[in-house]
Amino acid sequence: MSSTSSMVLGYWDIRGLAHAIRLLLEFTDTSYEEKRYICGEAPDYDRSQWLDVKFKLDLDFPNLPYLMDGNNKITQSNAILRYIARKHNMCGDTEEEKIRVDIMENQIMDFRMQLIRLCYNSDHVSFLSRHQLSKFPFYCCSHQPNLCWWWLFSLSFPLFQEKMKPQYLEQLPGQLKLFSLFLGKYSWFAGEKLTFVDFLTYDVLDQNRMFEPKCLDEFPNLKAFMCRFEALEKIAAYLQSDHFFKMPINNKMAKWGNKCIC
Repeated sequence: MSSTSSMVLGYWDIRGLAHAIRLLLEFTDTSYEEKRYICGEAPDYDRSQWLDVKFKLDLDFPNLPYLMDGNNKITQSNAILRYIARKHNMCGDTEEEKIRVDIMENQIMDFRMQLIRLCYNSDHVSFLSRHQLSKFPFYCCSHQPNLCWWWLFSLSFPLFQEKMKPQYLEQLPGQLKLFSLFLGKYSWFAGEKLTFVDFLTYDVLDQNRMFEPKCLDEFPNLKAFMCRFEALEKIAAYLQSDHFFKMPINNKMAKWGNKCIC
């Protein structure tokens, strides 16, 4: 959507950290437009489209994604989600709901980072030049938002996807069981009220079932949650629209989820 009063969502031309935001914007029928930045091809993965404007947008903490809504300029994906959610009473009503929202917001992001670590593993540092490595903190922040400490971990402990994937899949059922138990018989993760963490959780669970299609089979309530979310009228319409893209999830330097689906 777009209009003179539209919000502007800026992010890479990928699904990444912006997918849950897009879902929430669509669900709330918010007028918005997107500014998508394209990462170049290997071996340089040129990010100049973003870097050339990064410090010219009057952002307090320049990063992607960002949301501009009039004089309000926000970075950090979860801060953006909360900003939109507050406008539509989607942060929880009761104290119990608010506690569950706070727990899920952080727990699901920890879970997300485990898959991101696998996708952006240490094999990717092979294209970094000595000059780039000398400026590593700046480089990694520009390279992919919120991944700096994973990159530092990868530099110190070189693990490759062939080793990491089996380890990830081995622990995945245990992780999903915790979310299943937390959801229990509720319709949504805060209880019976839909909140922004359901959009965040849907995105992360969807990425995991794309990575391992059978991963939710042992958890009927998680599968039911996914179906329930996809059946929401605005969500169903968006998922079937021509401006929805399922892939790429990650940017071009990733080992998985970096390709478009035509």
